[in-house]
Amino acid sequence: MNSAWNRLMRKARKPKKMVPRYKEKEMTTNKETLSSSLTENLTKVKGSLGNSGDLVVRDFKMGKPFLCKVASIYINGLTDKEILGNSIIERLMNDVEIIEEEAPYGSSQLGTYIKEHMLTITNVEEVMNFDELFLHLLSGETIVLVDGWDQGLACSAQGGDLRAVSEPVAESSVRGPRDSFTESLITNTAMIRRRIKSPNLWLETTEMGTITQTGVGMMYVKGVVNDKLLTEIKERLSKIEVDEVQGSNTIEEWITDETWTPWPTVFITERPDVVAGNLLEGRVVIFVNETPTPLIVPATWNQFFQTAEDYYLRWTMASFLRVLRIISFLITLLGPSLFIAFLSFHPELIPTPLLINLAAQRQNIPFPIIIEALLMEFTFEVLREAGVRMPRPVGQAVSIVGALVLGEAAVSAGIVSSAMVIVVAATAIASFTIPHYAMTDATRLLRFGMMILASFFGLYGIGLGVIMLVAHTCSLRSFGIPYLAPFAPIIIADQKDSIFRFPLPFMSKRPRLVSQIKTKRTDDNYNREPSPREGDMKQYEPKRDSDET
Repeated sequence: MNSAWNRLMRKARKPKKMVPRYKEKEMTTNKETLSSSLTENLTKVKGSLGNSGDLVVRDFKMGKPFLCKVASIYINGLTDKEILGNSIIERLMNDVEIIEEEAPYGSSQLGTYIKEHMLTITNVEEVMNFDELFLHLLSGETIVLVDGWDQGLACSAQGGDLRAVSEPVAESSVRGPRDSFTESLITNTAMIRRRIKSPNLWLETTEMGTITQTGVGMMYVKGVVNDKLLTEIKERLSKIEVDEVQGSNTIEEWITDETWTPWPTVFITERPDVVAGNLLEGRVVIFVNETPTPLIVPATWNQFFQTAEDYYLRWTMASFLRVLRIISFLITLLGPSLFIAFLSFHPELIPTPLLINLAAQRQNIPFPIIIEALLMEFTFEVLREAGVRMPRPVGQAVSIVGALVLGEAAVSAGIVSSAMVIVVAATAIASFTIPHYAMTDATRLLRFGMMILASFFGLYGIGLGVIMLVAHTCSLRSFGIPYLAPFAPIIIADQKDSIFRFPLPFMSKRPRLVSQIKTKRTDDNYNREPSPREGDMKQYEPKRDSDET
């Protein structure tokens, strides 16, 4: 029996390899090379894009005398027209003469001459086929085609309307920085570069999605990150074969270790300072273009109860708030189920005056206590979802007024008891203290399972549910890292930044299981200098006149 149980636990703990759930026939790619005829190239581009209304083609002639026909192609709304006009079109039309000796018309030297002598744009790349042309064009770059040359130039003139950097919405802070990520991959990585000015901060970019061609960037600190972790992440990303990558959630569901679990095993944040802190601990961050919430791996359960504010406050207050969040999590998970278990199976555990009061409230309630609890919890979830989906000026009013009116009306009508309204309201308020929304969602789902177990078996059902939940959580891994670290397995050194936060000078080591290469944050151990003794302070005292005489 023990050997079978050990085999079962080893199988549960073994991380699953990512295997594509489906593999369709590969889409045909357009590897056709560009033609030396400008008219033929423009016809091909317009036909491939279906003569789209946002495709802009600007024809003009280049040089003095006007020897060459040139066309600039860009997507309206994705390109900065001021850069296009000043650094590309104006330079080609007015400022440069074609020198036949240096750049003969129709030769391969013409493109090199234009790239090195004419264009003042920051980044110019040569494109050889239509696949590369469409990738650069639909990424916001401007394509320059020259008649008589079978190649093109992709000029980085991206622009258009983008959301500016604003304050975090879900992870607000009192003392910390007030910037948050945007939908631009370049802007997001630049925010990290401002915080970590090290050449060891590496960024690897690629495109994912055979149709969407979404930009994905993987950032890590070389020399701190575990090479095995880096290899595992690259392997899982390479196995993603889908047509569309609309956001980071698509990549999250493909690379996660365990699909059938309520717990989030990938950390998500919108704060650049949180990403910088995790990078310096040896984790890897995955940015997705058009997504303001990057992915941080590996993630642990304890990480979802920590906030950036913990490191901007004094360690005493930060530790108190962390304990408060854990208690609120337990109230959210077990509050209604304990109320059901006490009233249904264990009334002898309730003080007699309180029991008489609760029994009097439930005297005219027509439903069993589990139906009453499920009805109230379901109503609150409906109000929560309505408040999120409705327009912002109306959503908060609907949530508050709806909760007050429905709660008071339900108690007056004898549908639910006042004690049940108090329990549900306290549970809802406690859930708002969990700092990360993914952990809040998981707790909301698990709460209903605990309520059903309590209605059948009382406290024994709650105990059984907690044991099953802890066993399942212990079996989880996030890219090979135990999900409950540093509690299971117990790591004494990492307890300094778990439930309690020690003063920063004493946290001289990175998490042991995450960063296994360079665990020390400092070269030497921190040794606090002893405070000056009272006798040593005499040299700082002002001299008196009697001492001088």
